[in-house]
Amino acid sequence: MKRYPLLIAMMFMPLLAKASEVTERLDLTGSWVGIASVLLFFVAYLVVMTEEFTHLRKSKPVMLAAGIIWGLIAWHYQSHDIPHLVETALRHNLEEYAELMLFLLVAMTFVNAMEERNVFEALRSWLIRCGFGYRALFWVTGLLAFFISPVADNLTTALLMGAVVMAVGGDNKKFVLLSCINIVISSNAGGTFSPFGDITTLMVWQKNIHATNGIVDFWVFFALFIPSMVNWLVPAIIMSFSVPNEKPKAGGEMVGMRRGALSIVALFLFTIALAVCFHSILQLPPVIGMLTGLSLLQFFAYYLKRRGEKTHARNGDVENSGNPVPFDIFRKVSRAEWDTLFFFYGVVMCVGGLGFIGYLSMMSQTIYGGWGASNANIIIGVISAIVDNIPVMFAVLSMMPDMSVGQWLMVTLTAGVGGSLLSIGSAAGVALMGQARGTYTFVGHLKWTPVIALGYASSIGVHMAINHSLF
Repeated sequence: MKRYPLLIAMMFMPLLAKASEVTERLDLTGSWVGIASVLLFFVAYLVVMTEEFTHLRKSKPVMLAAGIIWGLIAWHYQSHDIPHLVETALRHNLEEYAELMLFLLVAMTFVNAMEERNVFEALRSWLIRCGFGYRALFWVTGLLAFFISPVADNLTTALLMGAVVMAVGGDNKKFVLLSCINIVISSNAGGTFSPFGDITTLMVWQKNIHATNGIVDFWVFFALFIPSMVNWLVPAIIMSFSVPNEKPKAGGEMVGMRRGALSIVALFLFTIALAVCFHSILQLPPVIGMLTGLSLLQFFAYYLKRRGEKTHARNGDVENSGNPVPFDIFRKVSRAEWDTLFFFYGVVMCVGGLGFIGYLSMMSQTIYGGWGASNANIIIGVISAIVDNIPVMFAVLSMMPDMSVGQWLMVTLTAGVGGSLLSIGSAAGVALMGQARGTYTFVGHLKWTPVIALGYASSIGVHMAINHSLF
């Protein structure tokens, strides 16, 4: 028995040797590895921005760039006999991505299940049959987008409300254009005051779970409700005067929800509550609560299957359109937006690699050290109008500047609503440009950018005024 301590010590000798190796990161910002990595990310993102014209899915270039960037870093560290530091950093980035990916996968599965049960289609047909005037419909679709996007994502919300606008607007291009702009602004604004409303908001919440500075609790995000509302209302009020004061023709068949639709909605709300409770009460990652809720959805899907329910094709789908198959929740998992999830992987890994090289700390010192947190956070929002807010927010979270809760809320607000300044600044805008092709355009949106910028500035001012105790 006395030999066992010696054997155990011998087993741990390699680990002790590794611990004694150099653990300092190399500053590669001025090396060819660093410069090549920046150029790779820049080129990959240029390809992403041309997706509308090339029809090349946005996940492909960033995934390729991520692999090459980390390969270059690993090769350089291997040549300096520091192999394990890169592996540790890479695993840390993978862990962050895994939590967010599983969280989003569950949310997407619920949204797809609700869509298949005709929840969104029933809402659309009801709005069309109500006989609202153009101005009333302008406000109704904007208001619904504002309150649906905190639960669903801004992309799904924009497509749903956009379908309503085009179904009712018909040939009235001015109404369709103004309503699409209004929907983009309201869906982006609505997603900022809820941890579930947007990927960037979710990133801030999950990142700050483990942070030691400026922890943003779940309920603190709702302090952004009024600033978000202001961000939408200011441009909406101004644009509403240009909406035609006419009344479209009502009509169309009433679409009903399929069996189990309201139960799935209730399960989704319960799953969100589970995620909050798992974090707030049990101090566990919120994704555990989401996955637990997904298991409940699976049991409910089994119940629907036993009752003889079938999976019906969605709009635009041809699979099983003539022969519905038994209801299966894993078909909803397969319908998740995998291109978005893999795009998110590529972005997280690319930005993580650039951070490991040293660029994020350098940027943090320049922006947050030299300009101050408030000015930096305002600029972050403007940048997100050109560059997707996911890499922008991940870069900020990788920097982890020492900011108050109020400043963390401000960057959450600006990164979320800054994308409304241009039609290409958010997934909602890009999607509507495709859905209302020829009517809602980049130039048409650009004409109203000064008005949208007024709402952007007003929301920041209101946040600093009513939430000053958080700064």
